[in-house]
Amino acid sequence: MTTDTTALERTPTGVDTRHLVRYGGQFSPELIVRASGSWVETANGRRLLDFTSGQMSAILGHSHPDIVSTVTRQIGELDHLFSGMISPPVADLAARLAGTLPDPLEKVLLLSTGAESNEAAIRMAKLVTGKHEIVSFARSWHGMTHAAAASTYSAGRTGYGPVAPGNYALPTPNPYRPDFTRPDGTLDWQRQLDFGFELIDAQSTGSLAACIVEPILSSGGVIVPPPGYFAALKRKCEERGMLLIVDEAQTGLCRTGSWYAFERDGIVPDILTLSKTLGAGLPLAAVVTSAEIEQAAHERGYLFFTTHVSDPLVAAVGLTVLDVLQRDGLVTRAAQAGSVLRDGLLEIQARHECVGDVRGSGLMQGIELVTDRETKQGADRLGAAITARCFELGLHMNVVQLPGMGGIFRIAPPLTISDDELRTGLEILDTAIGECVCAAS
Repeated sequence: MTTDTTALERTPTGVDTRHLVRYGGQFSPELIVRASGSWVETANGRRLLDFTSGQMSAILGHSHPDIVSTVTRQIGELDHLFSGMISPPVADLAARLAGTLPDPLEKVLLLSTGAESNEAAIRMAKLVTGKHEIVSFARSWHGMTHAAAASTYSAGRTGYGPVAPGNYALPTPNPYRPDFTRPDGTLDWQRQLDFGFELIDAQSTGSLAACIVEPILSSGGVIVPPPGYFAALKRKCEERGMLLIVDEAQTGLCRTGSWYAFERDGIVPDILTLSKTLGAGLPLAAVVTSAEIEQAAHERGYLFFTTHVSDPLVAAVGLTVLDVLQRDGLVTRAAQAGSVLRDGLLEIQARHECVGDVRGSGLMQGIELVTDRETKQGADRLGAAITARCFELGLHMNVVQLPGMGGIFRIAPPLTISDDELRTGLEILDTAIGECVCAAS
């Protein structure tokens, strides 16, 4: 049976989407035909400043010349192999990645996506510990595949039937919206953490394998847990014989002003996952762990044999990403640009009462809109209106498209963005907020 849904399947500018499965949120209202640096261009010739670096991935900007050169060369030499074959780019990237990380992280598995890397990490943790229970934040996002989706609580759980048994949610340490408070009203994260594990211990069958967390919860609302939290969480895991998996899909490789966001808290995860930023927009991901864990997994017959494991083409891209990050000093640049971005967002907050909070680190920042700063009532409709107006004015922004979080913007421009481009984007955002607030009043 054919249903006429033409009105629903064409964007406002007439892009034909009749044959596309709608997979979350709304499609962009205009067709994008090219991209370069910090900008994307529509079929109508409009340029949009990209404050999301694609899907928070293109940390070197779009069509970076070094990436273009690598892909052009590598596709003609060695693109894809049988999964058991190892090529120079794969071996070299594994060594280079290990060189950017503290001991004992030295063993690398190269895959394609963030969900896949989290799937592989969880599978490894279960095999090595001989346990099956997994803990993650109540606002987490780790992917849409089986174990990753079971560890994701911010969205996507309703209507798909049961997930794997033994998944537990840990309260999210959100300083802006504290649930456990000290006398001064600030978040009492230690008491919250203790309470969370009391609940987990009560539910556990004695089979706690791992805890998987994001250092900054991006899809969950750009939430930055307080300093000291992750060190305490690591101790909780060690007390229970659990492994700590840190998912740095968006925060890894310089975005937050340090090579890895876990460095802030002086911890080293048992397993680290990387994805989005590692390929700078191309499908590349990694699982990194210690020699001890890798050896235990190998002895137990660890299996994660996929079509695109250890692909040479994207591994060569990963090497180029590391080259550019180091050559151009982009860890320092991310910190400097992050200060420009944050200062601009704080100025916007000072001018607009609807901006309740500014948070983040380096070039991963967020703002939360509220209808009232005292009650912190969310402003989902305003967020949607500002997103649309920014697009009209030439700025692509991403508002968190989750229930009750439609007033939180994720801002993650490329590390190569200029200060002038940042200020242009901030001016557009400032204008859009002002216009949308006036229209709503």
